[in-house]
Amino acid sequence: MKNPLPLSIRSIQHIGIPVTNIIVSETFYKQLGFINVMQAEFLHNQEPGTCIMMKQKDMIIELYQLPGRELESISNRKDGHIDHIAFDVPDINEAFAVLKKEGFTIAEAAPVFLNFWKNGCKYFNIIGPDGERLEFNQVL
Repeated sequence: MKNPLPLSIRSIQHIGIPVTNIIVSETFYKQLGFINVMQAEFLHNQEPGTCIMMKQKDMIIELYQLPGRELESISNRKDGHIDHIAFDVPDINEAFAVLKKEGFTIAEAAPVFLNFWKNGCKYFNIIGPDGERLEFNQVL
């Protein structure tokens, strides 16, 4: 087994869940004691989607609704679906460099900026051995 990488992961930042109706899902998680701490629009295949970060204590769940036809694949599932687990890192560029150097499969060519939170965030994903997506995220 290889030694751990010189990579600082502070905690799980959030768990991302695709939803078919953002309003219904927000209401559901509010009933469980979560509050909406961030909401933003994003583009997916040039169409608008919606993202909400729901927080309770130290837990954050990212609910996101994809546009139009992307919803079909989500609504046809029998079971729920967790899309990704995101790790909070103090330096997104350092994390990217370490994982790239070590030969991990990185989904993005460079960390991606999103206009989420107050000052935005940057993220990238690596692909695990069974195809799972592990997101590394720095809130700026």
